[in-house]
Amino acid sequence: MKKLVFILIPLSFMITNCEMDTTKDMSDNPFFAEFDTPYGAPPFDKIKPEHFKPAYEEAMKQHLEEIDAIVNNDEEPNFENTILAYDRAGMMLRRISPVFGGLRGAETTPELQEIAQEIIPVLTAHSNEIRFNMDLFERIKNVYDNKDNFELDAEQLIVVEKIYRDFARNGAALPEEQREELKELNERMSVISLRLSENLLAENNNFKLVLENEDDLIGLPPDIIFAAAEEAVKQDMEGKWVFTLAKPSWIPFLQYSLRRDLREEIFSAYINRGDNNNENDNKELFIELMILRQKMSEMLGYNNYAEYFTDIQMAENPQNVYDFLYQVWEPALVRAKAERDELQKIMNRENEDEKIEAWDWWYYSEILRKEKYDLDEEEIKPYFTLENVKQGNFILANKLFGLNFEPRPEVPVYHEEVEVYEVFDKDDSSLGILYIDPHPRSGKRSGAWCGTYRSGYYDEDGKKINPIVTIVMNFTRPTGENPAMLSWDETTTYFHEFGHALHNFFADGRYNRTSRSVPRDFVELPSQIYENWAGEPELLRKYALHYETGLPIPYELINKIRESSLFNQGFINTEYIAAAILDMDWHTSDISSDTDVNEFEKESMNKIGLIDEIIPRYRTTNFGHIFGTGYAAGYYVYRWAGVLDADAFNAFEESGDLFNQELAEKFRKYILAGNSKWEGMEAYIKFRGQDPDINPFLERSGLK
Repeated sequence: MKKLVFILIPLSFMITNCEMDTTKDMSDNPFFAEFDTPYGAPPFDKIKPEHFKPAYEEAMKQHLEEIDAIVNNDEEPNFENTILAYDRAGMMLRRISPVFGGLRGAETTPELQEIAQEIIPVLTAHSNEIRFNMDLFERIKNVYDNKDNFELDAEQLIVVEKIYRDFARNGAALPEEQREELKELNERMSVISLRLSENLLAENNNFKLVLENEDDLIGLPPDIIFAAAEEAVKQDMEGKWVFTLAKPSWIPFLQYSLRRDLREEIFSAYINRGDNNNENDNKELFIELMILRQKMSEMLGYNNYAEYFTDIQMAENPQNVYDFLYQVWEPALVRAKAERDELQKIMNRENEDEKIEAWDWWYYSEILRKEKYDLDEEEIKPYFTLENVKQGNFILANKLFGLNFEPRPEVPVYHEEVEVYEVFDKDDSSLGILYIDPHPRSGKRSGAWCGTYRSGYYDEDGKKINPIVTIVMNFTRPTGENPAMLSWDETTTYFHEFGHALHNFFADGRYNRTSRSVPRDFVELPSQIYENWAGEPELLRKYALHYETGLPIPYELINKIRESSLFNQGFINTEYIAAAILDMDWHTSDISSDTDVNEFEKESMNKIGLIDEIIPRYRTTNFGHIFGTGYAAGYYVYRWAGVLDADAFNAFEESGDLFNQELAEKFRKYILAGNSKWEGMEAYIKFRGQDPDINPFLERSGLK
């Protein structure tokens, strides 16, 4: 799923004293000095797994020394000697953790996983040591209580408030006994989150649908068959066809295969990940995580984890989230039922006694799309090669913001498929470096995301240090001599992650804590608005060029894409909202060790009337978004931000110019760059001049 990760270096990615072998000479360890590479990029060609432990140990040592210097300063606490000193502490950690986290997501190995199992609890322990340092907290609180006496500017006031809030929300003000208990909870939760994610990766990799007879391939397009044959070669099964749980494999199989039994097999494998009662089963671990989150929330003064999470979001509280979700759920379910009935009629043309099941939805939807709109996704794919879609993003960034992109092959990469570009602003100044990692691999987790190997910040001399940004996807691979040709969903996903990247490049805070700090239910606005331009004819005709003829996509196909934009929206919104409600239910309910994961999930879905033919986009045991803290009780944010992005794009439409330079500059200033000055609704209203209107979102989703 479209997701943002490891943007800043939170305390949970730090490390404390532990038994590590540092007798080995570390003079060749690249983490022990500033990276001697073009643009200060990570030297992936020199980084080895054995470098991480000693580097973390040294980084921890330096960080604690920096914290001790703050605490032992004899001067009265002020912004410079306390807040600014704290904000700048841990720079070596900021060099290590994004690389370690990035590799674990995009190119993990058993060795890295083993290191993570050892390091993550220690990182959390170090985080606890700092966040529960009472002398440090007292100095921070002193500055916070007297902030009006220091003649601070707006951004300095915000960084004081945010750092104080970070400590208070994490239990610094608790009595000592409770602080010790919370330390243990934090360490255990970090271990569970890691294990849940690693189990899910193992489940993704362990399933293979292996076909040996050509008759089993009936209905599948040639490029999908070819890709399955290439996958079989990789798996040492030449002469067979292998389908996996990577999106470019299982989704086309469900769309086109005439073998209903095989569609059920691969669909069931996908939805039951983590629920197979094997060594990778996630049920017991997930229940423990829910219990610990509930206990933590109560210790911090909240009724449940959803209250804790939403307290600092635009939504403000769980009830507002539920009210919003049900506002979308009710019309979405009505539309989904109508779509089901249409699909059932098509199925009954072949067999009047069969009832449509969840694994049939994709197949009959594809038939219905062809019948209603004369649109076959295989017909449009030749225009959406991976290279074309990348260029489409480059063109859009140039038309809106004047950006240019130049390849930088001299920058080291962690895999040969990764490309690197330098990004230039409209005044030809450098904005930073962009990594693009497009294809699935066994060492890469599923979904798509954007992150940073270095967040942008200003050094002690006031010089801007540019960000190093990465977008990671799991898109269709090239087949034979043909280039990688993307589906429309993959195309919009590319635009989505590119929007996140631009947010990182434009963020312009002076301090680490405020350089790109926004509520979670705001952070998807910059990414989702970018998707809107992907299907606009003026842009499509510039980037959607047939890979053989070089001709732009014809208006006839563009019209079909646009006319079908509301197709299947009942299903799309229903499966999403169902997952968001499931997430909220888990984080607002009293959970005990006796809670049955599958029964809880069933009751949650029965309560809202989810039809049998649709399941939540993610079931509990493979709901990777909520295994960690980033989107736990926060999966709703994509639709919440959807209201913002639809209304914001409507501003461009109302102006009569989809590439309105004045509006684009306002969007850059208030939404993308100014996160250190304005946040959430304040920033949005400064851009839009009014509160967001939900109607453009409902209309775009076919729900009005």
